[in-house]
Amino acid sequence: MSVLEKVRPVRTPAAAREPRATDEHGRRIRVWELALRYLLLLAVLALTVGPFLWQLSTSLKGPTEDIFSSPPKFLPGDPTLHNYQRVADTIPVWDYAFNSLKVAAANVVTNCVGSALAGYALARLRYRGRRVATLVFILAMLVPVEGIIIAQFTTMRELGLNNTLIGVVLPGCIGAMNVLLMRNAFLNLPHEIEEAAYVDGANAWQRFLRIALPSVKGTLAVVAIFAFMGAWDDFLWPLIVLSDPSKFTLTIGLNYLHGTFANDERVVAAGTVIAVAPLIALFACLQRYFFRGVGEGAVKG
Repeated sequence: MSVLEKVRPVRTPAAAREPRATDEHGRRIRVWELALRYLLLLAVLALTVGPFLWQLSTSLKGPTEDIFSSPPKFLPGDPTLHNYQRVADTIPVWDYAFNSLKVAAANVVTNCVGSALAGYALARLRYRGRRVATLVFILAMLVPVEGIIIAQFTTMRELGLNNTLIGVVLPGCIGAMNVLLMRNAFLNLPHEIEEAAYVDGANAWQRFLRIALPSVKGTLAVVAIFAFMGAWDDFLWPLIVLSDPSKFTLTIGLNYLHGTFANDERVVAAGTVIAVAPLIALFACLQRYFFRGVGEGAVKG
């Protein structure tokens, strides 16, 4: 073999040099299929994020700008934060937000603690009636809230918790769906780990706190997000229980903006942005745990 043949570069076929898009199974995706997927994703993004961006744009527009112009103008010509100040001048929005924060924080703590304990008991402990208990939680998810709301109100009244924030928190302190989520997460954990801890003398509480619970942080974050969103966005139950305006949550308080400023959508949009901002901040803080909850239960080697 000559020297030229040794140093001659190996030519790669043109098809092999071109970057190829593949799916999770390594199969090649055609160009039109890839373009169709991106178009669908953009359409879903426009449907989900578009209304919030429009509300944000409306809240930043001044009183001289026409928010109903055709074609609509997305970007405000002269951005201003005056609409947020008008919300605070109309209603005690920060007091309402603080009440909602207290309710949501209590709901997150009770759901995380209660769902983790109940889920571990349903998944790992052996006792008579475990399957029946699991079935009860499944059936509880099928009962609509409107069907039991009168019974809940009567119970809160008999306990003397009407017109209190505790009465708002108590009915939703442990959700059936959250219990089943934690149960499935604990079921995915290998039994060998707990068996080794049991051989070393660890009791049920030690196995739960030191082995099982740290392995399901992703699902715990999912429960926390769902619990916070459910408590923060709830409108019907606080409206029924609370009668003192000083104890109103944010969703009830923002309802007064529609009556006072029925024709000024800028103030309503500003109140909507104030209500959504904590949810975005919570998801931004817990998103890495949230997406990890899909494959919960895997153990690193």
